[in-house]
Amino acid sequence: QVQLVESGGGLVQPGGSLRLSCAASGFTFSSYGMNWYRQAPGKERELVAAVSRTGASTNYRDSVRGRFTISRDNAKATVYLHMNRLKPEDTAVYYCNAHRTHDDHWGQGTQVTVSS
Repeated sequence: QVQLVESGGGLVQPGGSLRLSCAASGFTFSSYGMNWYRQAPGKERELVAAVSRTGASTNYRDSVRGRFTISRDNAKATVYLHMNRLKPEDTAVYYCNAHRTHDDHWGQGTQVTVSS
């Protein structure tokens, strides 16, 4: 069955770094655009970063551009989110999403907490 399993979340001090990973299985990974979303308490889920099927194209929300980097390894069916210079406002549950027209898959989420 389809699975997206996130890992790498945790507690980090402001200014620190984390790398999130999302391992995919059960579908043709290279046929899907891959996204990272996040949801903070009391807020709507928001798109953080996106990478195209080949990895050639990426997009970021303004608040993370220049600090976060999304990448993928199609041979390993894994997508990554490198997060640098983390801020308290980055605190959220981060979700991996696989998307193509009329078809979406979601992971269970991983908590990222930025606090001193």
